[in-house]
Amino acid sequence: MAKKKLNKNWLHDHINDPYVKLAQKEGYRARAAFKLKEIDEDEKLIKQGQVIVDLGCTPGSWAQYLRRKLAGKEGGGINGTIIGLDMLPMEPVADVDFIQGDFREARVLRQLEVLLAGRKVDVVVSDMAPNLSGIATADSARMEHLIDLAIEFSQLHMKPSGTLLVKCFKDMGFSQIVEKFRTEFKVVVQKKPKASRDKSSEIFLLGRGLKNPLENKKVEDDTALDI
Repeated sequence: MAKKKLNKNWLHDHINDPYVKLAQKEGYRARAAFKLKEIDEDEKLIKQGQVIVDLGCTPGSWAQYLRRKLAGKEGGGINGTIIGLDMLPMEPVADVDFIQGDFREARVLRQLEVLLAGRKVDVVVSDMAPNLSGIATADSARMEHLIDLAIEFSQLHMKPSGTLLVKCFKDMGFSQIVEKFRTEFKVVVQKKPKASRDKSSEIFLLGRGLKNPLENKKVEDDTALDI
Protein backbone atom coordinates (compact mmCIF):
# COMPACT_ATOMS: atom_id res chain seq x y z
CA MET A 1 0.00 0.00 0.00
CA ALA A 2 2.84 2.38 0.89
CA LYS A 3 4.58 1.64 -2.43
CA LYS A 4 1.36 2.37 -4.34
CA LYS A 5 1.02 5.71 -2.52
CA LEU A 6 4.69 6.52 -3.24
CA ASN A 7 4.19 5.80 -6.96
CA LYS A 8 1.05 7.95 -6.99
CA ASN A 9 2.90 10.84 -5.31
CA TRP A 10 5.81 10.52 -7.77
CA LEU A 11 3.41 10.55 -10.73
CA HIS A 12 1.65 13.64 -9.36
CA ASP A 13 4.98 15.44 -8.87
CA HIS A 14 6.18 14.37 -12.31
CA ILE A 15 3.07 15.54 -14.16
CA ASN A 16 3.15 18.91 -12.37
CA ASP A 17 6.93 19.36 -12.69
CA PRO A 18 7.60 22.64 -14.56
CA TYR A 19 10.69 21.11 -16.23
CA VAL A 20 8.66 18.16 -17.50
CA LYS A 21 6.17 20.60 -19.03
CA LEU A 22 9.00 22.71 -20.47
CA ALA A 23 10.65 19.61 -21.97
CA GLN A 24 7.39 18.68 -23.68
CA LYS A 25 6.96 22.23 -24.95
CA GLU A 26 10.52 22.48 -26.31
CA GLY A 27 10.61 18.97 -27.77
CA TYR A 28 13.12 17.38 -25.41
CA ARG A 29 12.79 13.69 -24.60
CA ALA A 30 13.45 14.23 -20.89
CA ARG A 31 13.69 17.05 -18.35
CA ALA A 32 17.39 16.15 -17.92
CA ALA A 33 18.15 18.41 -20.89
CA PHE A 34 17.69 21.44 -18.64
CA LYS A 35 20.31 20.18 -16.16
CA LEU A 36 22.91 20.15 -18.92
CA LYS A 37 21.62 23.46 -20.28
CA GLU A 38 22.03 25.22 -16.92
CA ILE A 39 25.51 23.78 -16.31
CA ASP A 40 26.56 24.72 -19.83
CA GLU A 41 25.29 28.27 -19.46
CA ASP A 42 27.13 28.64 -16.13
CA GLU A 43 30.39 27.03 -17.22
CA LYS A 44 30.47 27.78 -20.99
CA LEU A 45 31.12 24.11 -21.84
CA ILE A 46 29.72 23.69 -25.32
CA LYS A 47 31.13 25.66 -28.24
CA GLN A 48 30.78 25.51 -32.01
CA GLY A 49 33.27 23.22 -33.73
CA GLN A 50 33.82 20.91 -30.75
CA VAL A 51 34.01 17.12 -30.73
CA ILE A 52 31.68 15.92 -27.95
CA VAL A 53 30.99 12.42 -26.61
CA ASP A 54 27.80 11.68 -24.66
CA LEU A 55 28.22 8.55 -22.50
CA GLY A 56 25.01 6.79 -21.52
CA CYS A 57 23.11 9.00 -23.96
CA THR A 58 19.73 7.17 -24.08
CA PRO A 59 16.96 8.43 -24.28
CA GLY A 60 18.76 11.34 -25.95
CA SER A 61 17.75 14.63 -24.30
CA TRP A 62 21.40 15.62 -23.67
CA ALA A 63 22.24 14.75 -27.28
CA GLN A 64 19.30 16.92 -28.39
CA TYR A 65 20.61 19.86 -26.37
CA LEU A 66 24.15 19.39 -27.68
CA ARG A 67 22.82 19.25 -31.23
CA ARG A 68 20.95 22.53 -30.77
CA LYS A 69 24.10 24.20 -29.42
CA LEU A 70 26.16 23.12 -32.45
CA ALA A 71 23.44 23.85 -35.01
CA GLY A 72 23.65 26.74 -37.44
CA LYS A 73 26.16 25.42 -39.95
CA GLU A 74 25.65 27.02 -43.35
CA GLY A 75 23.50 24.72 -45.45
CA GLY A 76 22.16 22.85 -42.42
CA GLY A 77 23.73 20.33 -40.08
CA ILE A 78 26.01 21.14 -37.17
CA ASN A 79 29.37 22.80 -36.71
CA GLY A 80 31.12 20.04 -34.77
CA THR A 81 30.76 16.35 -33.98
CA ILE A 82 28.49 14.63 -31.45
CA ILE A 83 28.91 10.93 -30.68
CA GLY A 84 26.50 9.15 -28.35
CA LEU A 85 27.26 5.81 -26.70
CA ASP A 86 24.86 3.60 -24.77
CA MET A 87 24.18 -0.08 -24.16
CA LEU A 88 20.48 0.62 -24.73
CA PRO A 89 19.00 1.63 -28.10
CA MET A 90 18.28 5.30 -28.79
CA GLU A 91 15.87 6.87 -31.24
CA PRO A 92 17.96 8.81 -33.78
CA VAL A 93 18.82 12.45 -33.09
CA ALA A 94 19.64 14.48 -36.20
CA ASP A 95 23.39 14.94 -36.80
CA VAL A 96 24.31 12.74 -33.81
CA ASP A 97 26.37 9.59 -34.44
CA PHE A 98 25.10 6.83 -32.15
CA ILE A 99 26.98 3.65 -31.22
CA GLN A 100 25.07 1.00 -29.27
CA GLY A 101 27.20 -1.17 -27.00
CA ASP A 102 29.62 -1.22 -24.07
CA PHE A 103 32.38 1.34 -24.65
CA ARG A 104 34.89 -1.08 -23.07
CA GLU A 105 34.43 -3.51 -25.97
CA ALA A 106 36.84 -3.49 -28.89
CA ARG A 107 34.00 -3.50 -31.44
CA VAL A 108 32.55 -0.31 -30.01
CA LEU A 109 35.95 1.35 -29.65
CA ARG A 110 36.73 0.58 -33.30
CA GLN A 111 33.52 2.32 -34.36
CA LEU A 112 34.43 5.26 -32.13
CA GLU A 113 37.92 5.50 -33.64
CA VAL A 114 36.42 5.60 -37.16
CA LEU A 115 34.12 8.49 -36.17
CA LEU A 116 36.89 10.38 -34.40
CA ALA A 117 39.23 9.92 -37.38
CA GLY A 118 42.30 10.69 -35.30
CA ARG A 119 40.77 13.63 -33.45
CA LYS A 120 40.72 14.05 -29.68
CA VAL A 121 37.48 14.89 -27.84
CA ASP A 122 36.86 18.38 -26.42
CA VAL A 123 34.06 17.50 -23.98
CA VAL A 124 32.81 14.22 -22.49
CA VAL A 125 29.43 14.28 -20.75
CA SER A 126 27.96 11.38 -18.78
CA ASP A 127 24.47 11.03 -17.35
CA MET A 128 25.15 7.38 -16.50
CA ALA A 129 23.77 5.94 -13.27
CA PRO A 130 23.88 2.36 -11.92
CA ASN A 131 20.93 0.04 -11.51
CA LEU A 132 20.23 0.37 -7.79
CA SER A 133 20.05 -2.63 -5.45
CA GLY A 134 19.03 -0.71 -2.33
CA ILE A 135 22.20 -1.90 -0.59
CA ALA A 136 24.20 1.26 0.13
CA THR A 137 27.70 -0.21 -0.09
CA ALA A 138 26.93 -2.06 -3.34
CA ASP A 139 25.29 0.98 -4.93
CA SER A 140 28.20 3.23 -3.94
CA ALA A 141 30.66 0.75 -5.48
CA ARG A 142 28.66 0.65 -8.72
CA MET A 143 28.53 4.44 -8.90
CA GLU A 144 32.27 4.74 -8.30
CA HIS A 145 32.89 2.13 -11.01
CA LEU A 146 30.90 4.14 -13.57
CA ILE A 147 32.85 7.27 -12.66
CA ASP A 148 36.13 5.37 -13.02
CA LEU A 149 35.06 4.26 -16.50
CA ALA A 150 34.16 7.83 -17.51
CA ILE A 151 37.50 9.14 -16.21
CA GLU A 152 39.53 6.49 -18.02
CA PHE A 153 37.52 7.02 -21.21
CA SER A 154 38.40 10.70 -20.98
CA GLN A 155 42.08 9.98 -20.33
CA LEU A 156 42.17 7.81 -23.46
CA HIS A 157 40.14 9.93 -25.87
CA MET A 158 39.98 13.53 -24.63
CA LYS A 159 42.32 16.46 -25.23
CA PRO A 160 44.53 17.22 -22.20
CA SER A 161 42.70 20.57 -21.97
CA GLY A 162 39.27 18.89 -22.26
CA THR A 163 36.35 18.74 -19.86
CA LEU A 164 34.47 15.82 -18.28
CA LEU A 165 31.00 16.26 -16.76
CA VAL A 166 29.50 13.35 -14.79
CA LYS A 167 26.41 12.70 -12.70
CA CYS A 168 26.96 11.57 -9.09
CA PHE A 169 24.86 11.15 -5.96
CA LYS A 170 25.76 12.62 -2.57
CA ASP A 171 24.84 9.35 -0.83
CA MET A 172 26.88 7.08 -3.13
CA GLY A 173 30.57 7.33 -2.32
CA PHE A 174 30.61 11.00 -3.28
CA SER A 175 33.61 12.10 -1.18
CA GLN A 176 35.77 9.34 -2.72
CA ILE A 177 34.62 10.33 -6.22
CA VAL A 178 35.51 13.99 -5.56
CA GLU A 179 38.99 12.91 -4.43
CA LYS A 180 39.44 10.89 -7.62
CA PHE A 181 38.46 13.93 -9.67
CA ARG A 182 40.94 16.11 -7.79
CA THR A 183 43.65 13.53 -8.49
CA GLU A 184 42.90 13.41 -12.21
CA PHE A 185 41.79 16.98 -13.09
CA LYS A 186 43.36 20.39 -12.61
CA VAL A 187 40.04 22.12 -11.85
CA VAL A 188 37.04 20.42 -10.16
CA VAL A 189 33.63 22.07 -9.74
CA GLN A 190 30.44 20.74 -8.13
CA LYS A 191 27.13 21.70 -9.77
CA LYS A 192 23.56 21.28 -8.51
CA PRO A 193 21.33 22.69 -11.28
CA LYS A 194 17.85 23.98 -10.45
CA ALA A 195 16.37 21.32 -12.74
CA SER A 196 17.73 18.65 -10.39
CA ARG A 197 14.93 17.87 -7.92
CA ASP A 198 15.40 19.15 -4.38
CA LYS A 199 14.62 15.73 -2.91
CA SER A 200 17.31 14.08 -5.05
CA SER A 201 20.89 13.64 -3.84
CA GLU A 202 21.96 14.04 -7.48
CA ILE A 203 24.90 16.35 -8.10
CA PHE A 204 27.22 16.87 -11.07
CA LEU A 205 31.00 16.99 -11.07
CA LEU A 206 32.96 18.94 -13.66
CA GLY A 207 36.62 18.23 -14.27
CA ARG A 208 38.75 20.49 -16.49
CA GLY A 209 42.27 19.75 -17.69
CA LEU A 210 43.64 16.21 -17.43
CA LYS A 211 46.61 15.66 -15.16
CA ASN A 212 47.26 12.12 -16.44
CA PRO A 213 46.19 11.65 -20.07
CA LEU A 214 46.82 8.13 -21.41
CA GLU A 215 48.01 6.98 -24.80
CA ASN A 216 45.27 5.36 -26.90
CA LYS A 217 45.17 1.60 -26.48
CA LYS A 218 45.46 -0.35 -29.69
CA VAL A 219 42.27 -2.32 -30.36
CA GLU A 220 43.24 -5.81 -31.50
CA ASP A 221 40.21 -8.07 -31.02
CA ASP A 222 36.61 -8.24 -29.87
CA THR A 223 37.30 -8.95 -26.21
CA ALA A 224 36.33 -6.39 -23.59
CA LEU A 225 39.11 -4.06 -22.56
CA ASP A 226 40.08 -4.12 -18.91
CA ILE A 227 39.18 -0.61 -17.80
